[in-house]
Order: sequence, then structure tokens, then C-alpha cells
Amino acid sequence: MTRILVIKLGALGDLVQAFAPFAAIRAHHPTAEVTLLTTAPFAGLMRAAPWFDRVVVDARPPWWNLAALVALRRVLSGHDMVYDLQTSGRSSRYFRLAGRPAWSGIAAGASRPHDNPQRNYMHTRARQRDQLRRAGIADVPDADLSWLATGGPVLPDPYALLVPGAAPHRPAKRWPAERFGGLARRLRDAGVTPVVVGTQAEAPLAAVILAACPEARDLTGRTSLAELAGLAARARLAVGNDTGPMHLAAAMGCPATVLFSRDSDPSLTAPLGHVPGQVRVIRVDDLATLSVERVAASLG
Repeated sequence: MTRILVIKLGALGDLVQAFAPFAAIRAHHPTAEVTLLTTAPFAGLMRAAPWFDRVVVDARPPWWNLAALVALRRVLSGHDMVYDLQTSGRSSRYFRLAGRPAWSGIAAGASRPHDNPQRNYMHTRARQRDQLRRAGIADVPDADLSWLATGGPVLPDPYALLVPGAAPHRPAKRWPAERFGGLARRLRDAGVTPVVVGTQAEAPLAAVILAACPEARDLTGRTSLAELAGLAARARLAVGNDTGPMHLAAAMGCPATVLFSRDSDPSLTAPLGHVPGQVRVIRVDDLATLSVERVAASLG
């Protein structure tokens, strides 16, 4: 049996951007054993996906840990084709560790290199489509995510998701929680229940929002990724920072407004929807200057 390995380690937004490539690789190798190498936070979600026969967790051991590297080499070895969708310095080093198999990626010596000189200036989805095209997979349509659409608690309609978190080490990517609170009040007054989602670490942000709008619901730390996807599929809209849950909401077809600061470039990483106008991007240098009124106006 043909054995295929796909490498995608994270983060959540990057993983979601790879859903279409995952589906395309599966369709291109319908009878192969397809394995995903990913990191622990995403293993559960990907084991429920229809694209992989096996999901293996990469603990990303330090290079000096020889015993761990030997174990990782066993995971990487024996594949007929490897699609490195991470295309990082680390994942490229896996090429040699795997024994130099047929390889799609940027590793020196790869048999199917993604050597487009413009790759660093391409949106993630466009870059991955180009990489797969050069590896012989010409068609990369949107993935069928119906398997994700029914998860999570069923809340009374209508409701809107608020995503106030972002990477903790990049505070400039966060719109102030007080502004989310002001937006929550506007949604409440329009008859839409605000629902705050995120990790448990973002519960303090939810507390600020609920202090401004007690009618909001706090689900921070209370949903798995699959449950969050189902919530997004049924939501009227989502508003949030440039962070993984907003990519998931967009992938599920939820109308979304995504807030960007100077810290990231939406032309390279913005969530993509399925139809024109589904995803709206607001970018300002400093999110502290972004008003509730401007965000509310984007909701239509």
C-alpha cells in the first residue's frame, strides 16, 4: 500500500488554512494510507476528520534529545511521499531525518520543491495551492466541512460569536476587551445574544465583556475545537481578532469581521470565506484606536 505523510504542526489558523489542501491530498491518493503529523492541541480534531487514516503527534523534541529524534525518525520513515505543508526550518530538517523520501516542500534536495520566488509574498492558501500544483495536485477546492457543522451546544438563535483573544505574546493583536463589551451591548440591543469564546486563559477578557453586557454568554474554556466549529456554523456572525477561532468561523461559512493591527498582514494570512463579502477585514495600525462604531458598521 502507498504510504503518504502530511506535515502540519500548527497554529490553529494555519491548520484551518490547510483544510482544503488536506482534502485535496486525500482525493489525489484515494487508496493510500495517509498519515498526518501534527501537534497535540490539534490531534483530536484531526482524528475526527475524514482525510487521514492515522494522526501522529509531534512533540517537537529538541535536537540534542537523541532518543526522541530516533523515535521521530521512525514516524517519518517509510513513506512513499511526504507533503510538508508546514514548510518551516524545523519541518524541512525532517527531510533528512526521514531518509530523503519523495518530498513536497522547501527542504534542500526535495524532489518536488516549492521554489516559487514569490512564495513569501503569497497568501497562505494561494501558496499551498501553488505548492500542491507543483507536486502534481492541480485541483484544491474548498473542503467539505459538514462533518464539523453539528458539534457543540445548540444555542437559541440568533447569536454572535465574540473572539477577544489572540496570541498572548502579541498583545498588539488584541482589540481592547472594553470595546468588545461595547459591541456586545449593541448586539444585545439588536436582539442578538453575544457569545464569548476562546481558551480558559481568555476568561478574564470575557469577564470584562460580561461586566459591560451581563446578557452575554461566556463559553471561554468550555468548547473543544470541534464544538467551536459547530457553534460558528450556526452563528449569525463572528467578530474577533486575527486568531485561530476566526479562521475556523470563516471556514464554517459564518459571516465574520476580523480585526488586524500592524502586527500582521491580512494579504498574507486573513481568514478566507466561501463567498464574496462573507469575511470583512478591518486593519488599523493600533487596535486601541479602533472604535466600536466602525466595527458595528461592518456588520451590516
